[in-house]
Amino acid sequence: MEQNEEAIRLQKLEKIKSMGMEAYPAKFDKKQTLAECFDSKDGKKVKTAGRVVMWRDMGKLTFAHLSDFSGRMQIAFKQDDLGPSAGSGLNKDEYKQLQKIIDLGDFIGVEGGIFTTHKGELTILVKKWTFLGKALKPLPEKWHGLKDIEAKYRQRYLDLISNQETMERFKLRSDFIRTLREFYWKENFLEVETPTLLHSATGAHAKPYKTHNNGLDIDVFLRISHELPLKQLIVGGFDKIFELGKAFRNEGIDPSHLPEHTHLEHYCAYWDFEDNIKFTEQMFDYIFDKLKIPKKIKVTGKDGKVREVDFTTPWKRVDYIELIKKDCGLDVAKYDNPKDLVKDLKKKKIKVDDMDNMGLATLIDNLYKKVSRPKIVDPVFLYHYPIELQPLARRNDKDSEIVDQFQLVVAGWEIVKAYSELVDPLDQEKRFKEQAKLKESGDDEAMEGDPDFVDSMKYGMPPISGWGMGIDRILTILTEQENLRDVVFFPLMKPKEKE
Repeated sequence: MEQNEEAIRLQKLEKIKSMGMEAYPAKFDKKQTLAECFDSKDGKKVKTAGRVVMWRDMGKLTFAHLSDFSGRMQIAFKQDDLGPSAGSGLNKDEYKQLQKIIDLGDFIGVEGGIFTTHKGELTILVKKWTFLGKALKPLPEKWHGLKDIEAKYRQRYLDLISNQETMERFKLRSDFIRTLREFYWKENFLEVETPTLLHSATGAHAKPYKTHNNGLDIDVFLRISHELPLKQLIVGGFDKIFELGKAFRNEGIDPSHLPEHTHLEHYCAYWDFEDNIKFTEQMFDYIFDKLKIPKKIKVTGKDGKVREVDFTTPWKRVDYIELIKKDCGLDVAKYDNPKDLVKDLKKKKIKVDDMDNMGLATLIDNLYKKVSRPKIVDPVFLYHYPIELQPLARRNDKDSEIVDQFQLVVAGWEIVKAYSELVDPLDQEKRFKEQAKLKESGDDEAMEGDPDFVDSMKYGMPPISGWGMGIDRILTILTEQENLRDVVFFPLMKPKEKE
């Protein structure tokens, strides 16, 4: 069916060329968006353009809808048997020409005046029109909407054409990122850029992507975090910096994980993690206010259940170790061997997938995800983590076995991670060596060391607090979606098999 439609459209393309018209002109002087036209009063002269998404022929009168990024609006073509001098429409030849060549999906430019139909719909009465682009394939399901989920991700452009809600969601994403930058600028942070290709995959517990650089003949990794180069900039003299960019983790894909995601990190000299807790609340208050997002929204948790989440600040603070202890009866801070923890989990009949093969940090993290995280609904700052979970965080002054770190968790989604940074190079060197042992023992998610980073630390670091947030995750929550892929234009998917 689509092939027949395409053949007909190709014939119309040849018709356009034979009439001496340009099927794909270079430009059009668009004066107003469709939204601006819609906000105009009767009698206003406008010049606009868009994609034809509805066409209704009524003899000597044709109604159509144009669509652009700002919205949709009705236009009307009227055949004027008296010719253009009468000033009420197109002459007979112009009108017939229009009917012969335009299909749904085509782009046209129009000039005319605003009027209101007897049904009360604001409409542009077209005096002049220009062909701007021929669509050779029909819109999905006659533009009623792209329903196939996989097609939405593969052909996001069709989803944007046919679903206004999708367009609004991605416009919010753009507004969100702009507002984030405005907040940082207001707080005197500088935006910086650091390398995507690194000599070691460090800064987080994750499996990296490895590739080869031909020019230098070396293997390199796609970064899993922005962290270490940013902290080296603090060594170099910056005080407040942030970076917004891609991070890559070669892991499974599920509703809350993507192999390529947009990551935000900032670092501030002379702050500790308590300062970043306050900063986080201020940031979210600013964003909710600027974007006029209600503080109470529906959020789909990782268990698939929809709950109302209240983002009104201040948010609760909960001790991570005490939370796990409350939920399963085990004090994870007392363990230094994963086998002992596995033994006690089996006694309590708590099963964590593949727990016999995990290092201690991975096991504790997965235990928390099983017994505690699903119960969290409203925003919560979890703090006081065992030192094994964060090799880059500063030891707590009162308890050297925990680190000054927090995570912001909302409806089971981990949104923000931040901590007081480890700035002692000797301690850092020791922890990297411990991570190397874990990696040798088979823990794929153990963090790699970076001797160049340790060397930079030896030139001296001030107190620092670092902070990171997954942009895709927070936008999934704020737009009331269930899957990160719904806020990413073109998520990675397997290629379609060739027919």
